[in-house]
Formats: sequence, structure tokens, C-alpha cells
Amino acid sequence: MEKDLRYYAKIHSVESFGTVDGPGIRFVLFLQGCHLQCKYCHNRDTWNMIGGEYKSIDDIFEKIKRYKNYIMPSGGGVTVTGGEPLLQIKFLIELFKKLKEEGIHTCIDTSGMVNLTEDIKEVLKYTDLVLLDIKHIDSEKCKKLVGFRNKKELDFAKYLSDNNIKMWIRQVLVPGYTDDEQDLIKLKEFISTLKTVEKVQILPYHSMGKYKWDKLGIKYPLEGVPDATQKDVDRAKKILGI
Repeated sequence: MEKDLRYYAKIHSVESFGTVDGPGIRFVLFLQGCHLQCKYCHNRDTWNMIGGEYKSIDDIFEKIKRYKNYIMPSGGGVTVTGGEPLLQIKFLIELFKKLKEEGIHTCIDTSGMVNLTEDIKEVLKYTDLVLLDIKHIDSEKCKKLVGFRNKKELDFAKYLSDNNIKMWIRQVLVPGYTDDEQDLIKLKEFISTLKTVEKVQILPYHSMGKYKWDKLGIKYPLEGVPDATQKDVDRAKKILGI
């Protein structure tokens, strides 16, 4: 029997005590499936929609409510990530409606590389915060790094700003790929045009996810690229003025 995708989602995993994906203590839901091909991806096993396991919205919602008593006092909530969570948009709309009825803070961790459909606009009505991963400010370099140019994600950022939706901007700092000074200056200039950015985060690249590529029998694209150091991060933050 075919699943009603408003009430079922392909789930990769859950984390009941997340502290790095938004404010406070968060219930983090990792959805299966991603259309990007980020060379540095540390969750390579989330790409294929064939993976994961279907879970019902009622099962997920009941599990979230069991953690509500320590999520809420911390100023936390629920973060949906992936993969790319906006690929399962019908489910996300229904889940976020239920969460808002319970007064639970909602957050989406996304690349923003999607068409701004009516469904996307609908879910954003119930979204308190977006963690927006800007893959690369240079469109051609972005395509080489993740498989797509950056127009959609930059348009997504502008939509959030124009519609008063709070966001945290994130960028993975990959030595030799996203650490060019002029690119970081352009990123700073773009961010300055957005009205609702609460925080800018530099996430240092690490190769700890390489074993997942190896396990799947897929060549790791960034073999030999060094992990970003604290010095690298400090330099990027100085350029960005954060």
C-alpha cells in the first residue's frame, strides 16, 4: 500500500539531545534523501531515498512530546535536517503545524537549493528559524563543489529576509575550496543585504565522514584535503567580521 506522504516520512535517524542545530536543547530529525552532491558530505548515506525507514507523523510527534519537558525550558525545540528536508515537504508541513499547536520551536536545516513553490512558502509560515547552508558564494565554484549553481539558495535567502523569517547563515570552511579571501568578502557583502540574519557560523571541514563513503564503496572526493584548523576558522571569521 502506497504511503500518504503527508503523514509518513523516510527517516535516516533521530537525535533526542542535540545542542548544535539551533538554540537550546533540540530534538533533531534527520530525513533521508538529498539531491546535492557535496564533495565534503559527512552523511553520504543519507543521499539515496531508497535508504532510511518510513515513520508515521504520529509516532514521531509522540516521541518529540516525550522530550518536551527538557526541550522547552532550554529555549530549544525541533530541528529537521537531512539529507535535504525540503524534499519531503508535504510531511514537513503537517509536522510543523502540529508542533506549532504544541508551542514547540521549529527549525529547518537546509541548503535552500529548491524552487520556491507554494508548499515551500507554506512550511515557512510555521518555521521559527532556518539554518541556511550557503554552499559557496561563487556560482561556478558552487557547481563544482555540490553539483548545482547557487542561484536558488541565494534567492531562498532573499525570500527569508523579505518575509521576516529568522535565519542563521552557515558555511563549511573547506581548505582550498571555500576559504578564498575574495569569496569570503563577497559572502559578507551578500549577508549584509539580508535583514533577518541572527547569526553567521563557520563550520570547519573535517574528514571524519570519509568512512561512510568507504563503506558504500564510493571514492571520497576530497582525499588528501586537510581538515580546517582553528586558525583557518579564526581567519575566516575575521574576514567576515563575526
